[in-house]
Amino acid sequence: MKKILIVEDVELNRDLLVQLLEDRYLLVEADCGQEGLALARRERPDLILLDISLPGMDGYEVARQLRADPELGRAPLIAVTAHAMAGDQERIFAEGFDDYIAKPIDEDELWAKVAKHLA
Repeated sequence: MKKILIVEDVELNRDLLVQLLEDRYLLVEADCGQEGLALARRERPDLILLDISLPGMDGYEVARQLRADPELGRAPLIAVTAHAMAGDQERIFAEGFDDYIAKPIDEDELWAKVAKHLA
């Protein structure tokens, strides 16, 4: 079973992602960027769902550090974020993310993008 790391500071959002994915994947959860990095290094997830607006270290910095790690840099990164203004999606891809899911989360889009990147 594939392993997904969810890095999301809002418990309600994290719980929703868990409910949508727990029957199909092994899940590891973090509520801040620092914890997300530590779990990524320890758990070696197959995919990372990463919020952009996190306390302390934001999702962009987490992405930069993950991409700089030769062993973790290959794991697909999907931004899950409310940042939906003009230019946000371009910045997300420029920062090293592989994909983007806007909040509120559309469950069909989530499943399709997760499956695509884990194929």
